Amino acid sequence: MIERAAVVGGGAMGIGIAHAFAAGGANVTIVEVDDERVKRALASVANVFERSAQRGAMTPGAAAEAAARVSGKTSVEALPESLDVIVEAVPEIVDLKRSVLARCAAREPKLLATNTSGLSIGLLAADLPAPGRFLGLHFFNPVWSMTLVEIVIGEQTNDAARDAALMLCEQLGKTSIVVRDAPGFASTRLGIALGLEAMRMVEDGVAAPADIDRAMELGYRHPMGPLKLTDLVGLDVRLDIARNLQQSYGERYAPPQLLIDMVAAGDLGKKAGRGFYDWTGGEARPRTEQNGPS
Repeated sequence: MIERAAVVGGGAMGIGIAHAFAAGGANVTIVEVDDERVKRALASVANVFERSAQRGAMTPGAAAEAAARVSGKTSVEALPESLDVIVEAVPEIVDLKRSVLARCAAREPKLLATNTSGLSIGLLAADLPAPGRFLGLHFFNPVWSMTLVEIVIGEQTNDAARDAALMLCEQLGKTSIVVRDAPGFASTRLGIALGLEAMRMVEDGVAAPADIDRAMELGYRHPMGPLKLTDLVGLDVRLDIARNLQQSYGERYAPPQLLIDMVAAGDLGKKAGRGFYDWTGGEARPRTEQNGPS
């Protein structure tokens, strides 16, 4: 049973992971770089619990109790030693993640995890003092409504860490899959392939983004089309992942010029208000161009 946890990084994924821990009964600390970002992260988690209560998914009392289990710190060094688990959830930059993970490892948690969608677990574990206790926990956005967690096992990850991760996912009410440490794992490798092909279709003028998405949602029962999902994840994030996979698997993962151009123009998706869709009102609407981005 996980009772004490920490999440380093208070962005969208860190907030979602912290919410999952608190909803699962654990006390969780979010680490951000300053007091203002800690406040924003805590307010975001509380807001998610409040919305759960409003739609009847939780009682108001249970939502308030869960939100009270979330606290904040402004440094990894302020965390207690020997926590049950620390999850690193900072941006997908190798040097940044390795630096943060080294600081987390110094707190000697029983389980240390990275929430990466495609970076090598072996690469991130290279300088860790106890790589056997380290693995990937790839949560999906938005964490509170997505049930899947991809448990990524590195070459040095031991069986005890794998079993602890399986039990953790069960406690959080998540469905887990176990995959080997290969570039893109399982979900990202498949998801990026679909997303890049959808972008090429927009680039070639095959159909508008909304129609491509509708084809996958209605024809293949995907809950969300690949281009809307790209907007939610962030086009810059997708571009970085595509380039990493291109290095491993070749030109089939080469990013389309459309994606490169949109990132250069600042059309990064929902967080920027504009991507394959117009998000300025908070909801996805078709862009004014007849066939979307060009």
